[in-house]
Amino acid sequence: MKDQASEVFLQRARVITMARRTAFVLVIIAVFYSLAAIVYSTHVIYKVKLNYAVILEQFGGKRQAVTDVGWHYRLPFFTRLEKEVPLMNQNMYLGGSSAPIKIISQENVALWTSALMTFKIKDLKVWGIENLSPEILLQGDFDGISKDILQGEKVNNLISNRETIKEAIFKALKDRPINKNGPTLEGKYGIEVVSFVLNETRFGDKLVEATEEKKRRQLIAEADNYAADQEAAQIGKLYKAYLEGISSLHMALGGSQNQAVNPALFEFLSQQKWATAYEKNQSVQKTFVLHASGQMPSMTLPPFEKKQLTETADMQSKTDKTTP
Repeated sequence: MKDQASEVFLQRARVITMARRTAFVLVIIAVFYSLAAIVYSTHVIYKVKLNYAVILEQFGGKRQAVTDVGWHYRLPFFTRLEKEVPLMNQNMYLGGSSAPIKIISQENVALWTSALMTFKIKDLKVWGIENLSPEILLQGDFDGISKDILQGEKVNNLISNRETIKEAIFKALKDRPINKNGPTLEGKYGIEVVSFVLNETRFGDKLVEATEEKKRRQLIAEADNYAADQEAAQIGKLYKAYLEGISSLHMALGGSQNQAVNPALFEFLSQQKWATAYEKNQSVQKTFVLHASGQMPSMTLPPFEKKQLTETADMQSKTDKTTP
């Protein structure tokens, strides 16, 4: 009995000892995990990845760029990780968005356009230490240079000559100073402009409708002008023919530039000519006798319709008299 009681006691002691050891190990693991979480959250030990860099702010206010890849240590209360900067190629859209923005061309015509610049950071000290909020500053300068060139072009170039405009903007982004005697975009921000792409330049829907309406009105106006020109040419030809006819009549009567024809004879023959035309006149036509001598015509012609009615009435009266 005593041997059995001692064995049970030993087994219980072993279980208690094992439980204590397990609890101790778990506590040690929890402590280490908590310390690691605290260290990681406070970035006392931080890692610099490939194609990334870290800007470290020290206690005295000095800022330092850390570019070496790997693990690094900093003092927890006297330094601060300001930000992590990617050094690989980055994209920046015109207007800060991939959606098209409105620009005004040289002819004061509104267009929609979108563009994309690709750049990478070459000098982290210039980018992250000499500039406050460099992304916002770069966005403003990029939009300004691009819009200066786009809005200085004509509509035809913006639509059909995009390749030349794209190369002009790319060259300006790389080499042209932002202001006279000022730094270039690359020098100001310590970057390298890799590429520039002009995605689209197009009219707005309402502007397309207005343009089509304008073209339609222009075609109508051109047609009206052409008809007016044709009518004017026809009138000119008729007037020229009239002058040639008068000149021929003058020459046929023996006149010349130095010798005038008897005005009475010329006037009489002219009125005879118009009287002949009057006799051949139809009911829907009107014949005018031109008389510029300042005297009353020597022959007065009754209206054609009245003369015809008078002759009809005379014939009717004669018929009534001969009828028994």
